[in-house]
Amino acid sequence: MGTSDHGRRAYIGSFTAAGGLGITTAAVHPETGALTPLHSTDAVPNPSYLAPSPDGRYLYAVSETPDGAAAAFALTPRGPELLAPAVPVDGADPTHLTLANGRLLTANYSSGSVSSLPVRSDGRLTGPATVLAHRGSGPRADRQEGPHAHAVRPDPGGRWLLSVDLGTDSVRVCAPAPADGAPAVHAETRLRPGSGPRHLAFHPHGDRAYVINELDPTVTVCRWEAGPGALTPLGETRLLPEGADAAGTFPSALVVSLDGRFAWAANRGHDSLSVLSLDGDSATLATTVPCGGHWPRDLALHPDGRHLYAANERSGDVTWFTVDPATGIPARGGSVEAPAASCVVFV
Repeated sequence: MGTSDHGRRAYIGSFTAAGGLGITTAAVHPETGALTPLHSTDAVPNPSYLAPSPDGRYLYAVSETPDGAAAAFALTPRGPELLAPAVPVDGADPTHLTLANGRLLTANYSSGSVSSLPVRSDGRLTGPATVLAHRGSGPRADRQEGPHAHAVRPDPGGRWLLSVDLGTDSVRVCAPAPADGAPAVHAETRLRPGSGPRHLAFHPHGDRAYVINELDPTVTVCRWEAGPGALTPLGETRLLPEGADAAGTFPSALVVSLDGRFAWAANRGHDSLSVLSLDGDSATLATTVPCGGHWPRDLALHPDGRHLYAANERSGDVTWFTVDPATGIPARGGSVEAPAASCVVFV
């Protein structure tokens, strides 16, 4: 990272209903990656997922509650300051959000929908939300009785939005929301029934996407063709070592290295990080390492590419790791207390 300011601050989301502090600001040591908490704000309940604006001036948060909302914060030297009251997303339990085409989009788990809110030039959110409702179900009656949108993410070129749905075992490719509307479904890619796709990450070359599955500890490697907006499954990779019992393991997050050689996945229950070697159409499990706590809900890569951060929800900490550039294997560096931690982002 050198003398650049990029990545000098980390923002940790958490579940206030479980004792979390809301959004915690932490300084990032430029060499070791160590976190030092500075302050926190509980201005909105359950800010479980965060997204900074590209210019680093604003921070956006979901409010993961039955009456779901999203909030905008100005990033100041004193920490995030709420710009205005949170805006309803007209969806239940938003779990993920992203910025695209001048709008903020949320994936709403319980209502199985994607909401779109306009973003003003001063960073504020406005309503009302426009909503794309998902349809369908899956074979797991306990978790897939209906749609459960879990993530929404733009493709690398910004032409498409991809909505990942755990309940329908599918990823919807959508045209971005116009200035006054919701995204429109362009195509729907079906994944293996019962896999429960949760999140998605792109290869830096932009031609591959990796979908992490929650209900079966696997990653699905997909080809991505931006021209036609086509996502094609190519194969699956197990995230646990041979012989490991998959019962009680629920993968949560996946990130890809800046050079595209490795990917890392967080496994709740098994409480591990999987190290994957990426090569064209394949992903190979190299090893797993302990996540440093219990129930890693999120995994984040620092902008310098040298440090990984696991938000361990149930042990209430964020653990950081230094990545071996030759092998991709993370070595634990330390941890900081963060009750009910759920997300880490950098500005």
